[in-house]
Amino acid sequence: MIYHRKPTWHIPEAQATAESAFFNRRQLLATMGLGGAASALVAGRANAAAVPGDDFEPVPERNELFEAGEDREITEEKAATTYNNFYEFGSHKQISKKAQALDTEGWTIKIDGHVEKEMVIDAEDLIAKMSIEERVTRHRCVEAWSMVVPWVCFPLADLVKFANPTSDAKYVRFETFLDPKIASGQRQGWYPWAYNDGLTIEEATNPIALMVVGAYGKVLHKQFGAPMRLHVPWKYGFKSVKSINRITFTDERPVSFWEEIAKTEYGFWANVNPEVKHPRWSQATERVLGTTERIPTVKFNGYGEDVASLYSDTLAKKEGVRLWR
Repeated sequence: MIYHRKPTWHIPEAQATAESAFFNRRQLLATMGLGGAASALVAGRANAAAVPGDDFEPVPERNELFEAGEDREITEEKAATTYNNFYEFGSHKQISKKAQALDTEGWTIKIDGHVEKEMVIDAEDLIAKMSIEERVTRHRCVEAWSMVVPWVCFPLADLVKFANPTSDAKYVRFETFLDPKIASGQRQGWYPWAYNDGLTIEEATNPIALMVVGAYGKVLHKQFGAPMRLHVPWKYGFKSVKSINRITFTDERPVSFWEEIAKTEYGFWANVNPEVKHPRWSQATERVLGTTERIPTVKFNGYGEDVASLYSDTLAKKEGVRLWR
């Protein structure tokens, strides 16, 4: 007999959220027997670009092995989609309207570096090759605020497998678009555009690491990083690159956007760790987005049982850093 171990942070779906509107939509579709009908709708959209903010078709099944924990509720969609970091469109949080200038139609993604065959692939074609599901996960910003989002996603490990990297690939580097004509923030020449960050191959193939293509049952909102973004729940949010258009497999550790600007504040090994203070503020607590509540921050953002083994004492000594960096 095979037993599937549920993580320590798993709870039943019924307890995962107070997001009644989102839950009622799912329940309504099930009640009306639209599961199959929704699947049929995808054929009608096969040749049309996915429109950010439209309902995701078909409605993805929620993977119950991945939940945010019984102490966390899903953040209201309005709060999560109107308080965003997206420096391409400005350094303030209210960039959701400006981000609508992002044109995702015909978006392509280049996969290169140490892979068996380099390619440029249409984003929708790539997404169509993946097993799409919904996962509810925590998101913790280095600025000490947090949210819980029902992401529409697929495991990053599946994309790594699709890319077929060679044995020389030790890291995966993710890069976003560069278009100052529509992204006014990219006209600020003191930043090292285009935005990029990276993971080790071991981090990228951990089952918790995700490629996100939607949220709240919808095609990914532009301010969230449409058409596809990275989400690494145990790391600070700046590691989760938005609007990815290039993925490079490399044998050299990437020096990321924020690391190049301020390596003492935004290191490559940026795991959530309340014990390691940011140079300018404490990481011991976090503000829950959409509320005035502050809660204690949990090491590895609550995912330690499944990711702590990636960061050994030997690695820490070799890199000369504590686990968050």
